[in-house]
Amino acid sequence: MRVLLWHVHGSWTTSFVQGRHDYLLPTTPDRGPDGLGRARTWDWPASVVEVAPEQLADADVDVVVLQRPHEPELVERWLRRRPGRDLPAVYVEHNTPVGDVPDTRHPMADQDRVPVAHVTGFNELFWDCGRAPTTVVEHGIVDPGHRWTGELDRAAVVVNDPVRRGRSVGTDLLPGLARVGGVDVFGMRVDLLPDALGLGPAVLAVHEDLPQERMHAELARRRVYVHTARWTSLGLSLLEAMHLGMPVVALGATEAARAVPPGTGVVTTRAAELGPAVARFLADPDLAREVGSAGRRHALEHYGLTRFLTDWDRLLASVVADGSVP
Repeated sequence: MRVLLWHVHGSWTTSFVQGRHDYLLPTTPDRGPDGLGRARTWDWPASVVEVAPEQLADADVDVVVLQRPHEPELVERWLRRRPGRDLPAVYVEHNTPVGDVPDTRHPMADQDRVPVAHVTGFNELFWDCGRAPTTVVEHGIVDPGHRWTGELDRAAVVVNDPVRRGRSVGTDLLPGLARVGGVDVFGMRVDLLPDALGLGPAVLAVHEDLPQERMHAELARRRVYVHTARWTSLGLSLLEAMHLGMPVVALGATEAARAVPPGTGVVTTRAAELGPAVARFLADPDLAREVGSAGRRHALEHYGLTRFLTDWDRLLASVVADGSVP
């Protein structure tokens, strides 16, 4: 099957393109948001092919995977085909709703030809998708291996653009966590954090936009992973940390309680409990190892790559056959 999709979310796409299909990625000279092309910091297979927009009208495409509200218009303009009518399509909803939650209307809500595939059950529950058919295909991760050593008694956080995104990703919680024993923050545009929070490198160290392989190696050296997001979809960095065998501490928001069941980490809705939970893991490497190993077993079972790709194969085949969800 030849699948057209845009490079929007690098980590999710890394898993998605591990399947048995051919993947066409629109690519523009400036490699902007509508033409980013292949990843630079992830390892993608040769079946991911860059295609210029002007070549798409004549391209052999079996199905398009939409991810943003303006992409149906791009398909009509570049391929001269209408998603859901002239070309089978599915819309992946990566994000939690914004605006008037829980009454936020989904951009695909007023049609019934393109199913919406949510990446979490929480998203499906909270988005108002109207008459659009919906399904859930939970995340799957390329297993980085059980690499946790915990040799550094510091906490790790992964977050992109934390200064701009602020409370939604829990940036305000970092000073309190740093006082517990030091925090290393990984991600894009984290270099602005120390000045914004007024913290020195001894308690808040930042690691800017590392390649995935190197970031996994560095994360695994930290004693505990902390998921600070208040209102985002389930962060793949949390699942990656669990695959690495790291014990995790997470805010009890959105899908976290399902991703981190009892015995595999700490999930709490109390800000005051975050620091003590992190401190316990920092002080007890044996506890950290035990909980991290349990978390890895759960992550492999529920967020493994094979299940993810099987679910997507089933959905794509159904959409191509008759536009439905299985």
